[in-house]
Amino acid sequence: MYKFAIVLAGGLGTKFWPKSTESSPKQFTHMVGEGTCIQNTYERLKNYFPKEHIYFVTSYDHRSIIKQQLPDVADSNIIFEPFGRNTSPATALAVRYLLHRGADPESLFAVFPSDHIISNAGEFYNSLDIAFEAAEKLSSIVTIGIKPTRAETQFGYIQVQLSHPKANINGNSVFDCMTFAEKPDAGTAQRFLESGDFLWNSGIFVWKIPTFQNALANYLPEYAEKFSDLDSIFGIPNYVESLKLLYKQINSISLDYGILEKATNVHCVKSSFSWSDLGNWDELHRIQMKDANNNVIEGDVVSIDNKNCFINSNGKLIALIGLEDLIVVDSGDAILICKRGESEKVQDIVDFLRRNHIHNYL
Repeated sequence: MYKFAIVLAGGLGTKFWPKSTESSPKQFTHMVGEGTCIQNTYERLKNYFPKEHIYFVTSYDHRSIIKQQLPDVADSNIIFEPFGRNTSPATALAVRYLLHRGADPESLFAVFPSDHIISNAGEFYNSLDIAFEAAEKLSSIVTIGIKPTRAETQFGYIQVQLSHPKANINGNSVFDCMTFAEKPDAGTAQRFLESGDFLWNSGIFVWKIPTFQNALANYLPEYAEKFSDLDSIFGIPNYVESLKLLYKQINSISLDYGILEKATNVHCVKSSFSWSDLGNWDELHRIQMKDANNNVIEGDVVSIDNKNCFINSNGKLIALIGLEDLIVVDSGDAILICKRGESEKVQDIVDFLRRNHIHNYL
């Protein structure tokens, strides 16, 4: 069976402002590891998929940066959207493109975020093996759930029926998904952890192409109709304008809301590889190496008697004395200072800049 990877790289990463901007969003920025987020994702996936089976979906605005960062990826494996409409249309576009390029209509594919942090690659690849096998045998939507290690409020959750496995795939249990839950408050996250039947939602989904098409027709019929029309416009001279017109006619909706929360054939592989969706500066502080005072210090920084801080300099000397629980980020153009635990509100700064048309800092 043919397996494809679809990497969704169209987000703006606004919670990582000022390092993540419209011209260079989070996925194209170095956060952890050797390369940028998207480079690290590609390196991880090409150890599992043939590189010609790895496709990227991103914005037209990022044509040059994605080609610069992924020179090993053929132009034909990069799918451009006119503008973001969330993960459902990005996936629908990619599937139509795969079929247009001659992919076997019975092929399987996995959808991956472009900016997640994953270690323990062996466990990750083993989970993919199980998920692909389950998607093939059960003709279902298969997601990978991560066993939670703490009551995390910044991740989505999946409730699974652990007591009654749906199937056994080569000695590994696959479970029914009961509910999907968005980021909970602290009390709810603690109850999720204590219940034992909630897993973190990794955002990785595995399907057969017919399974996806049936789900689209059942739960997002307007998408199914409009994206089927793409077959007649791929390759025509005004393709870009035609695709832009299509995108203007559809609503923005995620795969979770649009399909998974409605479908009855969603199953889950429980896994334990180290994973983070890297949603904000607080999460980056959590996963990074720290000094004896629990500080993460990057770049030209003088730190005296500081505790529990994240300090990131981009060429400008930053000196701090006697501070606790701060996030300080210098991008060269702007400086962010906020309390640890408040970095979710960085989105509010970006919204303020947009409302007031201060675009030179976006």
